[in-house]
Amino acid sequence: MTRPVPGWCYEAELWAEGFDTVAGIDEAGRGAWAGPVVAAVVVLPQGEHPFVDSKEVGPRRRAELAAQVREVALAWAIVEAAASEVDAVGVLGATLAAAERGVRALAGEAVPVAELGRRSSAGIDALVTDYLRLPTQRWSSWSGPRGLRHPARADSASYQVAAASLLAKTHRDARMCAAAVRWPAYGFDRHKGYGAPEHRTALARFGPCPWHRQTFRPVAALSARRGLQQPEDPACPTPSV
Repeated sequence: MTRPVPGWCYEAELWAEGFDTVAGIDEAGRGAWAGPVVAAVVVLPQGEHPFVDSKEVGPRRRAELAAQVREVALAWAIVEAAASEVDAVGVLGATLAAAERGVRALAGEAVPVAELGRRSSAGIDALVTDYLRLPTQRWSSWSGPRGLRHPARADSASYQVAAASLLAKTHRDARMCAAAVRWPAYGFDRHKGYGAPEHRTALARFGPCPWHRQTFRPVAALSARRGLQQPEDPACPTPSV
């Protein structure tokens, strides 16, 4: 399969439909067993940029590119949905809620954010996401964006979605490294909360900590064996232990 070339193709479609300010959104951590889901919203100036999907570069280059995003972006926001929110509304619901809070933050609303950059001079009219079908039709109550493109692999085809992926990934990785200091037994700094063998072994030995998503299958299964019944999140993509 040919790798998409980053550019402005999806934004150009929305501009042609009459939308003015278009932002890119991406998330990190949906499939992890622990830690937050992180969503980032980015508005870039038009032109060429070096930004690529965060999965295509190593940690050092990701950090360099994320710093460049902050230098050139017209506006950006980083928002977390904690493990408790994932447990309360499901991983998809928490992801959608985090993305909406990011857009609201850039519109000037007082919503919880992890990081807020310069606000766009105009309201955001439309969004490009990496296959995240945001419920923009329900956002009329707060004059939210109406335009949306949600193609697969947009983080490889859109500069703005790639930039958002870099911010979301580096922020979440930093949070997981900080969590590893608080709960060193799980190795969060190495696997970032995903289902690595080391993580499975630690869960089996120590049980879940408050940073874990109690409704995810491996965590819920272990909790059940320990007598702590938890409902599973049906959107969890990970297999049972």
